[in-house]
Amino acid sequence: QVQLVESGGGLVQAGDSLRLSCAASGRTFSSHAMGWFRRAPGKTREFVAAISWNSGRTFSPDSVKARFTISRENAKNTMYLQMNSLKPQDTAVYYCAAKEGVVAFTPGAYDYWGQGTQVTVSS
Repeated sequence: QVQLVESGGGLVQAGDSLRLSCAASGRTFSSHAMGWFRRAPGKTREFVAAISWNSGRTFSPDSVKARFTISRENAKNTMYLQMNSLKPQDTAVYYCAAKEGVVAFTPGAYDYWGQGTQVTVSS
């Protein structure tokens, strides 16, 4: 079992930066691939970034690749999402997720989810 808690969301202006954190509990965090997803109002959950268990591989879609960076510190059981040059269209609830094995890009592939943290970007 892995329990996940996100933090770091808030209200910022366009162009600002935020760093989201995902704190995990459970003995097997270091063996899980991790991901960030977001859900904007009226939209389905969207893939934002993913990272392999040993940080050897990271993935993100073109829409955020140049602005968002995913990382993790297994010794601290924590994953991060550094978000720079935020845009109003980045406004969403951001969720962290974990799964055993290799990274995945679809929500259904993940086994564990946090409760989400709201990010609001004003223009």
